[in-house]
Amino acid sequence: MKPNPDNRKNNVERIQKNIDMTIHNMELADEMITKTDNSKTKEELQAKNERREQALEGFRKEIKDEADARDNDYRH
Repeated sequence: MKPNPDNRKNNVERIQKNIDMTIHNMELADEMITKTDNSKTKEELQAKNERREQALEGFRKEIKDEADARDNDYRH
């Protein structure tokens, strides 16, 4: 069996979808933070959003790299 070849053609779209979903989840968490009185839940959601913000930074760097690679026809 041969492994599937690396297909990077949809990476930009896949990463953008991950960015969109992460932002959506952050917004939902922010809503829950304002609605809950439970301080532990608030802290947990705030911590999750901090991790999500770090993930977004990585996604943004990755999408730029992939877009640049696509523009250069994936040449090194």
